[in-house]
Amino acid sequence: MAPVLSHPTSVNFIEEQHRPVNSEADTYYGGEERFSRSRTYSASFAHGYNPKRPPAFQNESHMRARRMSHDEKSTAPRRFLIDVEETIRVVLEQEDTDGDFQISVTDAGPKLMALGTATSNGFKSFDIRGTYMLSNLLQELALARDHNRKRIVLDEARLTENPVDRLSRMIKNSFWNSLTRRIDGDGLEIICADPKNRTGRVNPRIYVPHGEPAMAEYYRKVAREKPHLNLDVQPGILALAMNEVDDGKGGKTLKGIPFIVPGARFNELYNWDSYFISLGLLVDGYVNMAKGMVDHFIFEIEHYGKILNGSRSYYLCRTQPPFLTDMALQIYNQLDRTDMGNRAWLKRAIQAAIKEYHTIWVAEPRMDPKTGLSRYRPDGLGIPPETEATHFTHVLEPYALKHGLSVLEFSERYNNGTIHEPELDEYFLHDRAVRESGHDTTYRFEKRCANLGTIDLQALLYKYEVDIGTAIREVFDDELELVEDFPLAPFPPSPEAYARPDRERSTGRVQTSAEWFDRAEFRKEIIDKYCWNESKSLYFDYDTVQEKQILYESVTAFWTLGRMCERRTVLEAHFSIIEEV
Repeated sequence: MAPVLSHPTSVNFIEEQHRPVNSEADTYYGGEERFSRSRTYSASFAHGYNPKRPPAFQNESHMRARRMSHDEKSTAPRRFLIDVEETIRVVLEQEDTDGDFQISVTDAGPKLMALGTATSNGFKSFDIRGTYMLSNLLQELALARDHNRKRIVLDEARLTENPVDRLSRMIKNSFWNSLTRRIDGDGLEIICADPKNRTGRVNPRIYVPHGEPAMAEYYRKVAREKPHLNLDVQPGILALAMNEVDDGKGGKTLKGIPFIVPGARFNELYNWDSYFISLGLLVDGYVNMAKGMVDHFIFEIEHYGKILNGSRSYYLCRTQPPFLTDMALQIYNQLDRTDMGNRAWLKRAIQAAIKEYHTIWVAEPRMDPKTGLSRYRPDGLGIPPETEATHFTHVLEPYALKHGLSVLEFSERYNNGTIHEPELDEYFLHDRAVRESGHDTTYRFEKRCANLGTIDLQALLYKYEVDIGTAIREVFDDELELVEDFPLAPFPPSPEAYARPDRERSTGRVQTSAEWFDRAEFRKEIIDKYCWNESKSLYFDYDTVQEKQILYESVTAFWTLGRMCERRTVLEAHFSIIEEV
């Protein structure tokens, strides 16, 4: 017999006050409980069980081959009266057999529970069956508890909702909001929390870059007005872009531009995560949120020299795969193109991408002048600080033993430079490169990532070059001035050209589409020269130190599809092989 859970017998369901079935949790569970009662809740049966059915846990089987007479039969939409806390307890006790507070296919429970129906005031019941309905039930109960509800009327339709529709609705109306952050006085307490911080210092820190005096003064003012924050205006969370707004008192103040974080341990703005997040935001109509994230990337390039892996001070030496041009163009395609403000916004984004391209991706050490291939090769020394404390213990133990130190003592001395281990330096160079690639972790890059001209990075930079050329030609009348001064990378690349100290400056001439299409054509040629393997009909990474291809097959070889079309037919043949398998 399935366990039967119902509401107290003195409670009556009020139909006309029920909210729309697909309302968000704030609406669906907000407000007062929608019941009437003739006497107090204290008259309810123990644990809220229906007295006509046995308690939830007897030694009989829970599973049945057919419906029993207790199941209510009705063509009307079915709703349940539920005691929130008791039902959570029973669901977890019966169904969550692995103790992870979730209901999944790995749990060995009966996947069956009876709930009292609203139309019968709980005297009749209906079975909730299967992993999906039970997991949704637990999720709905958790939402109800978050809204301080003790008892609820729950639509069956919320438990049987199409999975894609349910996920899409929750992403659009709930998840984006819960993952939104701002770096300003109102948002600091949330954004400064860093689960990756192993230093023991918990006071929130904020680093304001040089050249932003108004921003620095703003955060000093916040520190004075909110002493409970113990705000330390120096390295920590990195300041991001802000807008000037009215303060409501006839003056002006600064307000952080909101952005979305990945969540969990990653409570800051991330690079290529933000690109994929922005695609979802555009699908859900949050164009301004996506646009604001590009504004943050422009700010990072201007003040920190690159789009950072993440907006913490320990990420200052590291970027991630380049997606800015596509991100900006995808957003611009959803803006009013007759609005000159939107055109100016795209101009700033393309100018920033050009600076990032010249000063990061085709600049040493990431550029290999001999081949012309770009690499993930970040600066930095020591152990990546964002990892779990024991992540590198197995790597560090032999060195700690060699120096007669504990792993912790060795780590501290190695990080502060009092101990030098060139072999370990090389290991962490490649480890940082793997993290910069966004593909951490993979055997494909093990102990060699910083030396590789990876096929995916070349494909992304080819798209950068085409995107920039196309934007200059189609949007900016084939002329784009660069306002910020920086050195332009030599073209075509060669060791001799990169050895020359005198470089052309960005402000020396306007940018035209022709030179960017030339760069794209050159990159396509070197990709075919160094990365294409004719015998295997596939692109591979190229090791610029060993001067050979690394024959590790990766799905990123297909990033070239639609970008370098000459190999399209050959590459697509691989998909037919995959389909056959």
